[in-house]
Amino acid sequence: MTEDKSKSIDLPALDWIDGTIPFSPRFADTYYSKAGGLAEAEYVFIAGNGLPARWPAVPECTIAELGFGTGLNFLATMRHWRDLAPPGATLRYVSFEHLPLSPADMAKALSRWPELADVANRLASLWRPEFEILQVAFADKVELIVFMGDANIRLPQLELKADAWYLDGFAPSRNPELWSATLMAEVFAHTGPGGTFATYTAAGQVRRDLRAAGFVVERRPGFAGKREMLAGKRPA
Repeated sequence: MTEDKSKSIDLPALDWIDGTIPFSPRFADTYYSKAGGLAEAEYVFIAGNGLPARWPAVPECTIAELGFGTGLNFLATMRHWRDLAPPGATLRYVSFEHLPLSPADMAKALSRWPELADVANRLASLWRPEFEILQVAFADKVELIVFMGDANIRLPQLELKADAWYLDGFAPSRNPELWSATLMAEVFAHTGPGGTFATYTAAGQVRRDLRAAGFVVERRPGFAGKREMLAGKRPA
């Protein structure tokens, strides 16, 4: 485990729905869909980026994410990567989280899914919200890097080319800093040729900003009755 240095932090206050669904009073939004967070991660981010069809043919994959939250997207990705990736393939997962949860809150939020218990327990044991950068070998050939800070500052500093992006901040109307035109341009600049993105939102301004950045953007049916979501690709 490596990190730049420890920092003092104010952990986000949470309310809980049904005992295990975290709700942010600050952003007036849940951390994942009340209709099913794991299913949402699989539908929106994993399937939305076409990863099940891509993974069997790739020796290495870099996934980047805006909004690490509970870590559910990472764990869902791990679950499918282990089943689909070829032997010896490597996964690098890079995420940004300005308001990291405590290990206890993370574990509580992930306890809804006993099928994730092994990886959820490992994540909670490794989680250090006081670090500026958490960088760990999470599993064999799987590296997890989480920047505990503002993606608007951190992302431009990185030499990163992602194969797929998960855009998963709180709703754009409630957390506009994580959906700005400037940050969407940075996402495009840090996407490899032919790389993709997916997000649960279909907000018109987000769609226009992603297109202006250079992505080919399409609207798709959303998760659990939500009318639309967005997905797209950087031209090769």
